[in-house]
Amino acid sequence: MTIATPARRDGGLTIFWVVTFTWTFVLWLVAIALDGSATTSPTVIPFLLGGFGPVIGAIVVRVRRSRRREPVPTHTVRTRLGARLLWVLPMLVMASTTVLAAALLSEALGGPTLSLTEGRELIATAGGAVPFLISMLIAGPLAEEPGWRGTAYPRLLASTSRLRAGLMLGAAWAVWHLPLFFIDGTIQAEFGLFSWSGLLFTLSVFPMALLTGYAYELAGVTASIAVHFGVNTTIALLTVKSPLTQALVLAVQIIVASALLASRRNRRSDLPVQGHQETAGVR
Repeated sequence: MTIATPARRDGGLTIFWVVTFTWTFVLWLVAIALDGSATTSPTVIPFLLGGFGPVIGAIVVRVRRSRRREPVPTHTVRTRLGARLLWVLPMLVMASTTVLAAALLSEALGGPTLSLTEGRELIATAGGAVPFLISMLIAGPLAEEPGWRGTAYPRLLASTSRLRAGLMLGAAWAVWHLPLFFIDGTIQAEFGLFSWSGLLFTLSVFPMALLTGYAYELAGVTASIAVHFGVNTTIALLTVKSPLTQALVLAVQIIVASALLASRRNRRSDLPVQGHQETAGVR
């Protein structure tokens, strides 16, 4: 009988955490030490590269698994052309709607007036709509989702529930973002770590982890990327910065995530688990 070692039992999850956090924290600490803006050279280089920590961690785990000829984790969801990808657009719309609904509710309650003025300026600064959308897709969704959802999430599901897996991943995600509060030019630094906006940003990653996890189970990494992209882009375009609007986004997303998780519990047989199959993403 072969006794599995702890490293083998966790499917490379420990290695993923170590590589992801080491890569990101080393580069972001360099950016902090340079004491410049995240939008100007030379600080922009380690700042941008640091954001790819999760995908680097995913690649390392994938290479290690391939060399050892280990099976794909049981809860890995395969992304392939077909009916499953039809969920991607609804997930994108749902994600954007959570932010838009919260912004409208905030305005109705006396918060900031809904405006695209700063969003248009952001697009102009990026060089147009296409460069803006590409930058929003790469910085965050593509740089992170193959790691957080495509690699860590299915491995966590092997030993715990969806809710716990999502919350554990949310906690790791929140800690991962902390250095950004000390890099000038980031939205986190603008908020400040010890402020209501900083606290609300940190808390916001928990329902986001649940929403992206739900999307991943529906249609794989492509769907989780769509949710991440939809939320980030809508927040940027609507310039969601006030604590009231942030709090309402948090509340709306908690409600939506709770409803989606409840629907999953009521349809257990509907879990799209693809045991021992490869995914169109990094596993």
